[in-house]
Amino acid sequence: MLTMPDSLTFICLHYWAGAGHEFDQVAELLAPDYQLLAPDLGGFGSAPALPGGFTVAAYADAVAAYIEAECPGRYVLVGHSMGGKIALELAARRPAGLAGVVLLSPSPPGPEPMTDEDRQASLQAWGKSAEAEKTVRHITARPLPAAMHRQVVADNLASSHAAWEAWLLHGSREDISPRMVLIEVPCALIAGDQDAVLSPSVHGLETLPLLPVGTTLEIIAGAGHLLPYESPEEVAALLYRFAQQRKQD
Repeated sequence: MLTMPDSLTFICLHYWAGAGHEFDQVAELLAPDYQLLAPDLGGFGSAPALPGGFTVAAYADAVAAYIEAECPGRYVLVGHSMGGKIALELAARRPAGLAGVVLLSPSPPGPEPMTDEDRQASLQAWGKSAEAEKTVRHITARPLPAAMHRQVVADNLASSHAAWEAWLLHGSREDISPRMVLIEVPCALIAGDQDAVLSPSVHGLETLPLLPVGTTLEIIAGAGHLLPYESPEEVAALLYRFAQQRKQD
C-alpha cells in the first residue's frame, strides 16, 4: 500500500446478527493509509435499541448522527448484507461528505429474497446456540479460525430479540428501490461466489441495475457471505482501490 495518508474514511455497517468488529481485520490491512470506523448497529453488538425503531430509515438516521459526530471529512459507506441496505438508504439522502458506496453481499433495495419457511426458521432460531453454530456453517465457505468462529456465534446470540425480529419481519421486506435514482456517488458491489444467502445473481439482477452507471460487481472466488471474516485481504484490496479512485474525483 502507499504510504501517503488520505483523508478519506471508511464507515462500515455490519450484517444482521453481527457487530462492527467484523471489520477489524480489514481495518488493520488498510491502516495507516485509511481510517475505518465500524459502529455496532442498534440492537446488535453492544448498541442499544434505536429510539426510532428498527426500520431501515431509523438505522440510516443513527448512522448519519454517528458520522456527524465521528467523521467530519469525506467518507465511503461500506455496507455488508443488512448494512448494505442501510448504506443505500443513507446514500439516497445525498449527505455531505459522502464520496462513494461499497456494498458487500448487500441486502437488495427491494424485499430480500427469502422463503416463508426460511423466515420462520430464522425467527425461531433466536437465542439458540445450536442454531447459531448451524448458521455460521451455512453462511461461510472458507473455514474460520476457532476464535473467530466463536465470535460470530457470540454476536448472533447477543442480538436483541426486537432487532432480530424487526429485520426478518419488516426491514428485509422494505422496498427502497424507488429511492435509488437519488444516488449520485460512485458505487461498487462485492460478492462471494459461494454465498448461500445472497448469490451473485441476486446482486446482478436486483441491485446492480438500480445503481449509478459504471457500478462494478466484483466476485471473490471461494468466499461465502461473511466476506470481512472470510476474505479480509481481498476486501481490503478492493476498498483500497476504490478509495484511490475517489482521490481522483
